[in-house]
Amino acid sequence: MTTSPSILIVDDEGHIRKILSIMLGKRGYRCRLAASGQEALAILGQEEFDAVLTDLKMPGLDGLELLARIKGENPEQIVIMLTAFATVDTALSAMKAGAYDYLSKPFKEEEIVLVLEKALERGRLIDENRLLKRQIKERFDISSFLGQSPAMQKVFDLIAKVAETRATVLITGESGTGKELAARSIHQNGPRRERPFVPVNCGAIPPNLMESEFFGHVKGAFTGADQAKKGLVAESDGGTLFLDEVAELPLDMQVKFLRVLQEEEVRRVGELNARKVDLRVLAATNKDLRGEIEAGRFREDLFYRLNVISLRMPPLRERPDDIPMLASLFLKQAVDKNRLNPKKMTAASMRLLMEQKWSGNVRALRNVIEQVAVMSEGEIIGPEDFPFARPAPAVSGPAAAPDAICLPGPEKGADLKAAVKAAAEAVERQIIERVLKEHNGNKTHAAEALGLSRRALITKAQHYGLD
Repeated sequence: MTTSPSILIVDDEGHIRKILSIMLGKRGYRCRLAASGQEALAILGQEEFDAVLTDLKMPGLDGLELLARIKGENPEQIVIMLTAFATVDTALSAMKAGAYDYLSKPFKEEEIVLVLEKALERGRLIDENRLLKRQIKERFDISSFLGQSPAMQKVFDLIAKVAETRATVLITGESGTGKELAARSIHQNGPRRERPFVPVNCGAIPPNLMESEFFGHVKGAFTGADQAKKGLVAESDGGTLFLDEVAELPLDMQVKFLRVLQEEEVRRVGELNARKVDLRVLAATNKDLRGEIEAGRFREDLFYRLNVISLRMPPLRERPDDIPMLASLFLKQAVDKNRLNPKKMTAASMRLLMEQKWSGNVRALRNVIEQVAVMSEGEIIGPEDFPFARPAPAVSGPAAAPDAICLPGPEKGADLKAAVKAAAEAVERQIIERVLKEHNGNKTHAAEALGLSRRALITKAQHYGLD
């Protein structure tokens, strides 16, 4: 169940405010009352409401002026006008200024409730459309969340068990193993599938903006807060909030988020009153949170709140039998995306892919397949088309073959161990240089192709003077 809709009732006549409050209260609405346009603006600066019901004729700031001020601050705020002086001109003026609808006094209870229900449904659709547009940029691509291996079957079985529950799930695994896809699958297969799925990368939000991004803020809460902000927690109300890279939350935010989980309520920055929220929280990390707890970087109480159910995503090296299916799918996607002629991989290519360690996991496999699809010239992709299967070219010597590796001759007096070490470093340098060139200097892609971490590649490149 989501929280009850909140309504701000604005009327200078006390008995009208009371009648509307009782009428809507028994229907499950939460009502706040304001006796003037000025009081309404002050309340709106501190709280959010699903709709505003306002009288037209009021002393001081009348209904049309209040409507204009509200729409200037929040164009999507639903405002419904009430008046005993209904004319065609005033109705047109209110609708042009952005009122959702216009009702005449004396009003009927069923009429007001019907208009409110339609207005709130419209507001819900606007919110979902905004979320959908944001999520289209990172479409839910289930294609890389496939597998017939026992390891992935365990993942699918656990997702099926927990999806229908409200339990908090902590998803662990290396980068590129599909942690967000697992979270989306839990959401899509549960009772909240029709409500928002709000993903947030905890490591991508600047610390000084984190509280505002998560919890929202009221207008004027701090310098630059020109209008009220809802916040990611409130946007998730009724749905699922996915905390990716949760280990990156600063300790002070961990305390505040623990309160959200415990109390099921959120308070915007600058707001006095907290409001109830109903959301499911899923979290993911590629770090060892128990180690982070011992190091004093993560709260133990928050860990136990998040780790009600633990789901580990297996790395690709633990499920090599899934690689042929994934590689074939990624090849077709790469061909379609880049408008290439159909291509196929040989059995030897598949064996080569299954032998790799894939430190970047499924993401690295996808990148390598697309690179090979674009760079290979024929319709058949063999092992020689993969960067990690080819010898590096010679860097010196006019007589050297194009794909030969030039090994340095041992210095006079050098022992065998030193000569082997020098030769190995020469080979490593040439391979790294070649792969970096093939990826136009992109260290992330080159590291994935070499089976190294990005940091390890940077260290080696600096060692060999390849920066």
